[in-house]
This record gives sequence, C-alpha cells and structure tokens, in this order.
Amino acid sequence: MLDTVEKEDTVISEEEAAQYDRQIRLWGLDAQKRLRGSHVLLVGLRGLGAEVAKNLILAGVKGLTLLDHEEVTEESCRAQFLIPVGSEGQNRAQASLERAQYLNPMVDVKADTEPVESKPDEFFLQFDAVCLTGCPRDLMIRIDQICSQKNVKVFCGDVFGYHGYMFSNLGPEHHYVEEKLKAVKPSEGTSDGPDTKKPKVDPSETTMVKKTASFCSLKEALEIDWTSEKAKASLKRTPADYFLLQVAPLPSPFAPSVLLKFRTDKGRDPQPSSFADDSTILRQIRDDVLEAQGLASDLIPDEFVSYCFSEMAPVCAVVGGVLGQEIVKALSQRDAPHRNFFFFDGLKGSGVVDYFATK
Repeated sequence: MLDTVEKEDTVISEEEAAQYDRQIRLWGLDAQKRLRGSHVLLVGLRGLGAEVAKNLILAGVKGLTLLDHEEVTEESCRAQFLIPVGSEGQNRAQASLERAQYLNPMVDVKADTEPVESKPDEFFLQFDAVCLTGCPRDLMIRIDQICSQKNVKVFCGDVFGYHGYMFSNLGPEHHYVEEKLKAVKPSEGTSDGPDTKKPKVDPSETTMVKKTASFCSLKEALEIDWTSEKAKASLKRTPADYFLLQVAPLPSPFAPSVLLKFRTDKGRDPQPSSFADDSTILRQIRDDVLEAQGLASDLIPDEFVSYCFSEMAPVCAVVGGVLGQEIVKALSQRDAPHRNFFFFDGLKGSGVVDYFATK
C-alpha cells in the first residue's frame, strides 16, 4: 500500500526524471515518487475506461492492470480509441494493451481477460487503487467493502449518453498536502496603520500544508432516506443525475437508480437499436424508483431517455479526465480531493458539472 506523506522510498531514475520533468515541476518530486510507486486496477475498457487508462499511464503510475472479459463490438469502438480498427471479436482488454503500453513504456501495463466477478477478495488487495467502470451496483458495493478494510482506494464511474459520474472512497483518513501562499509578518519599525499588524501574503513564497480528509463507503453514501426532513432540505442542491446515475436505497436492500436498474434487469445498457422499447422501460423504472423514495417523478423529466443511450466520446473525455485526475491526486497525496461524487451533464454545456458531497 501507499506510504503516507512522511515516508518516501521510491527512487526516480534520471530517465524517469526527464520523462516526468513537467509533472515534477507541477506537483513536486515527492508526489511523483508516490505516483511512481503505485499499482492500479482498472475494470472496464469501454470509452470511459480508455480515457482513465490514458491519463494514468501518461501520469506515470508504476503499474496498470486492464481487466475486461468482454469482446470488442462495433458499439464499443465508437468511444474507445485504444482499440485498433478491425479488432471486433477480440477481448477488449487485450485489444487495448498495445496502444496503451505505447503511451508510456515506463509503465507496466497488463491485460486481464477474466470476469471481475470471478476474482477472489485477495485479488483486489494487491493494488493501491481500484477503478470500476461499467460495473453493476452490487459488484461496486462488494469491492468497495473489501478494499475499505485494507485502505485500498476505490473509484467508480460511468457514462450514459450525455450524462456521467464518478464516486471516490479514499478511506476514513486520507492524508494529503496542499500548497498555500505563505503569510509574511510585517517588519518591525513600520508606520502605524489599520493594516500594519496584519500578516501579508507574498505571492512569490508558498508553503506545503498537511491535511486530512474523511470519506464514507459507497454503501454509506447510498443509504439516504429521502423522506427525512434533513434529506428533503438538501434535495434542492442534489443534482437529478444522482438519481439517474447512482443507486437509490430502499429498505430491502438496495434499489438501483434508473440506469443501473436497467443494467441489472437486462444485463446490458440501453441500446439505440431498441430505443422505443428501452425508453418505455426506462420511464417505468424512473417512476418506480422515485415513487419508492417519496419523490416526484418530474424530478427526472420524460425527455431524459433521449440523452442516455450509448457512450459519447466527449462525455467520456470530460468524466475520464476528472476521474483520472482524482486517482492521480489520491495516489500522489497532493491537493484536496473530491468528496464523494462528481456529476457531469453534457446538456448544460461543456464543463458544466454538479458536485454532491455526502460527508
């Protein structure tokens, strides 16, 4: 597992220092050392997974394992730039391996073609971070609980059409450092005045401040009783994407969100080829999920079905950029992380996001 900010053991070679010179200048040698000593598991090599893989490899992690048992299809190639043309029928992780490795030969990139559901608990504990994309709700909760016990950082993400999200669980005590402008005390002998005794900020001097953030588990983040007065008060600042993309809890034991329930029930995501039928199912799921939580069905308007089919490359790029950045920040222990959700709504325009902190 990763060392805390006080302990730095990873050695950066001269070749690596040259390769990562710009990053070292940006976030410091210590942060790059921690990143260089990290091993990451990435589950799911669709469009979002490809974006995350690219960002982690270019950032310079020690090792990245690409895990996906699905075969390449025409649909999966539309937003996935790591898979060469003509790879239909091949395993997605294996087909992505060559181009992924080419991005940075200094990173040890591996492909695992087994189903993630078949992996024993011990498998996930060999990594410093696990990133789950395109996974069912029960699987995400299971892996998050396994990793939380051993301080393995967990990230989840998905893209449905114009909508995307990420979730992070960095444990009850995530230590990191943040660069702050240094306050300079006024020199003695200066003239009296209202601002004389106030410390001034020197933009040319900075100091590193150690901080700690606390994260809840995925299960805890989803156990919100929306019929309570406290939850109702926070509903206005909760993006509708929370209910569209995430898991909404019910008494026994979890009721998935609209899109994740569709994935669970049908064993697939909504398909453009069956738009009419899938749209009817999605609207019914929407009504059932929101009614069970005492929420109005117009919280998610009927037209949502027009914007949640397939992965869109621009949305994958935005969500994958944020997700990759959060993994890099967590592993390098540099800068304040998101807590715990990030939502992106492409209908609001490029770069418009909703952020919902659960703790």
